[in-house]
Amino acid sequence: MSAAVQFEVPAIVPADPHANITDLLVDRVKATPSLALFAVPEAQDAGAGWRDITAAEFQRDVVALAKGFVAAGIEPGDKIGFIARTTYEWTLVDFALFFAGAVMVPVYETSSASQVSWILSDSGATAVIAESEEHAARIAEVRSELPLIREVWTMAAGALDALQESGVDIADDEIERRRNLAEGSDIATLIYTSGSTGRPKGCVLTHSNFVELSRNATLSNREVFATPGASTLLFITTAHVFARFISILDIHAGVKTGHQPDTKQLLPALGSFQPTFLLAVPRVFEKVYNSAEQKAEAGGKGKIFRAAAHTAIEHSRLLQEGKKVPLGTRIKFALFDKLVYGKLRDAMGGRVAFAVSGSAPLGPRLGHFFHSLGVTILEGYGLTETTAPATVNQASKSKIGTVGPVIPGVGVRLAEDGEVEVRGVNVFKEYWRNPEATADAFDGDWFKTGDIGSFDDEGFLTITGRKKEIIVTAGGKNVAPAALEDPIRANPIVGQVVVVGDQKPFISALVTLDPEMLPAWLANNGMPADLTLADAAKSPQVREEVQRAIDIANKGVSRAESIRKFTILDSEWTEASGHLTPKLSIKRNVILDDFAGAIEEIYTVPVTTTNVSLG
Repeated sequence: MSAAVQFEVPAIVPADPHANITDLLVDRVKATPSLALFAVPEAQDAGAGWRDITAAEFQRDVVALAKGFVAAGIEPGDKIGFIARTTYEWTLVDFALFFAGAVMVPVYETSSASQVSWILSDSGATAVIAESEEHAARIAEVRSELPLIREVWTMAAGALDALQESGVDIADDEIERRRNLAEGSDIATLIYTSGSTGRPKGCVLTHSNFVELSRNATLSNREVFATPGASTLLFITTAHVFARFISILDIHAGVKTGHQPDTKQLLPALGSFQPTFLLAVPRVFEKVYNSAEQKAEAGGKGKIFRAAAHTAIEHSRLLQEGKKVPLGTRIKFALFDKLVYGKLRDAMGGRVAFAVSGSAPLGPRLGHFFHSLGVTILEGYGLTETTAPATVNQASKSKIGTVGPVIPGVGVRLAEDGEVEVRGVNVFKEYWRNPEATADAFDGDWFKTGDIGSFDDEGFLTITGRKKEIIVTAGGKNVAPAALEDPIRANPIVGQVVVVGDQKPFISALVTLDPEMLPAWLANNGMPADLTLADAAKSPQVREEVQRAIDIANKGVSRAESIRKFTILDSEWTEASGHLTPKLSIKRNVILDDFAGAIEEIYTVPVTTTNVSLG
């Protein structure tokens, strides 16, 4: 480790090894019992009003549900699966399980039945809570593979109310005893993340990971979280560590939290809730920008919007570089502020001052555009293994294009090859029941992220690439290519396949045909056996067969990970062409470079989606 670059910031809050996550709520209720900690929609209409739930009311709900879990036979340390969308009930269940001494195992609500089976069986879950009948049906599909599961509770069928009613005879003292059992070093939750092999690994996150990170992050970015009246509308999945961490931090910091699981209803919900900060992935900011541009285009004002965007970006760049903004730019900026920027601010509720962005790089263009709208996007960097953030830009000082400085209590260093390594209050304990993977992931107490980065002189980190092959979509979804590629390659006419989609809005694939197997398949399907690869690649029947292989692969992954588009190439990848190793493994980076044009072509035709993949 010679000449390594390292930045480490001491914690600004003394560590408390005995504190657990329940203390954050208990302390909040003691300090401000009547503070509105949550707001829930009054009606289905996202533009309707919101009803506040105070800290004291939330704690009462939590204790009542915790009693129900105790009455149902849940013991301290039991693993409980949970599959649901982002709602008030998600955090209610989360804290009720903490108070009952149990350990939640969140499952993405888009997960396939096979993924649900793996996570629940590997974790040793003894019960599972499902939000909808559809979620419950997915669990039922694999129930025979899960002998440890004793109960499946379905929220849509009134399970939470029934549990609360069943727990009325459990004493308050029993809940108090159970909530105090966990020390800071004990497991708080088990979150599964995609490994390079495609099989999810369970990350053991401790109570201290959440407690110490929440306490330090709140103070280091006090303008965002510790300002009176701070509020946020959560819409990315709380099964993801990013939103899970913020939902816990909000309770500690006294931030009012609302939820909107349906991103199609996001704009009306923002308008009625009026948050002061947002938590989002880059795809959301792209969607806001693209929607505004298309709306302007449809109204014959596309030219004005593009001019406004250009001025916004130029204005923000000049300010960040410390240069004087020319008079002409200032005049245009003031004009466009009334015509364009103000309307976009209003569309986001009118009060948003900050947005915390993670999971994938945002890109300077959008960062500068939103900065000129009066919304400072604070990009951060982290993984499930770092309880979300390891670095994040500060409200008091941010640099667009970087992921900010390290959070207090955290250290980041660069290995000789530029790999980002992290240690500190946020780093997970281990991979569940996987000591080999845990040993491979650490160099001493430094966690090896697999990402490549660089620091500037002030300690602001920039992520420049990744060593691992995990694809991170623009929506922040981690996708392991092998889980999709292997089943597709099993089809007789497929030679090779490479899944693509890094920083793109959806997953796609490049496919080559197998010249040895193809003639027989063509003949069996009533087609000329001597079709060239180029002609076969254009054949509707061949395309249909490749689609069938892709459909099979898609069944093993969530919707957010599934392949939406593919291109059949008219050439093959061989060792001679430089695309395969002597072992006939694909040289992914070479293929991505050589076929960059084909990949870009996949994404040039706009694809309309009704939702944003945020898993």
